[in-house]
Amino acid sequence: MIPRRGVAYGAAMDVIGWLLDSDPAIRWQVLQDLTGAPPEEVAAERERVAREGWGARLLALRDDDGLWAGGACFPKGYRGGEPGQPWTATMHTLQTLQILGLDPASAPARETISKVAENGRWEHAGQRYFDGEVEPCINGRTVETGAYFGVDVSGIVARLLDERLADGGWNCEAENGSVRSSFHTTINVLEGLLEYERATGGSDAVREARRAGEEFLLERGLFRRKSTGEVADPAFLEFAFPYYWRHDVLRALDYFRRSGAAPDPRMAEAAEIVEARRQPDGRWQLDRVHPGRVHFAFEDGVGRPSRWNTLRALRVLDWWQS
Repeated sequence: MIPRRGVAYGAAMDVIGWLLDSDPAIRWQVLQDLTGAPPEEVAAERERVAREGWGARLLALRDDDGLWAGGACFPKGYRGGEPGQPWTATMHTLQTLQILGLDPASAPARETISKVAENGRWEHAGQRYFDGEVEPCINGRTVETGAYFGVDVSGIVARLLDERLADGGWNCEAENGSVRSSFHTTINVLEGLLEYERATGGSDAVREARRAGEEFLLERGLFRRKSTGEVADPAFLEFAFPYYWRHDVLRALDYFRRSGAAPDPRMAEAAEIVEARRQPDGRWQLDRVHPGRVHFAFEDGVGRPSRWNTLRALRVLDWWQS
């Protein structure tokens, strides 16, 4: 790990200790991505996600039918009228369990996915959960969790390949006439296609689509409008956890890191933004919480030190500076 200029090496090492003094979902990723721990130590820590801490808490909130809050994208009976969007339904919870690193081969994961496949139906038109629905932002996330947990999601992938727009990305508003891709939708689809490639080996068509989507983001420096160079959305420069369907530069950089891509000069400004948000003690804060109903909080609140943002920022900067 390369400490920030002006941050003492000892302070940076204290940050690692602070991260390790946490939930198994944080610890196993710190061991794997930041300390170079032996694989058997990483695996042993990861195995605890299903039994302890946040992972176990989320699994305990699952309904008997394998779903959360009785719905796929929204809680059962949801009619709106709340601040933000509720995040307690199945799609958001499965995404969170994947981010926590729940082992797909674990008994709780296998049982859950089997029940979701049997009982999950999308609110759009009652489609079976792992058949996907019509919005590429939802389908991208479904591909990601499906591929991660060992489900055949090739049908959704084929649909996503057909829905790529001329500028290289995707947009949920395409069905309403939009011809420009969305940062949000594109990062969701890219993460899905990457996980699908990892699980299946992918195909030339999948790799071509993913490269095109990456170019959409890179041509915009991960956060700017191509037409004017202006910041497309100030929220892209603030780091939330969980991020759900929303794009920001830390999420995008972490995607490129996981993809195995070499750092691209067009990411430099985004990487500088991540570095600039490091606090004097070597940690990153939680900048934003996406409003809406949640199962429980993973952080201590906006403006407080964030283990998730710190973990993700450190591994992104290690990759960027390598």
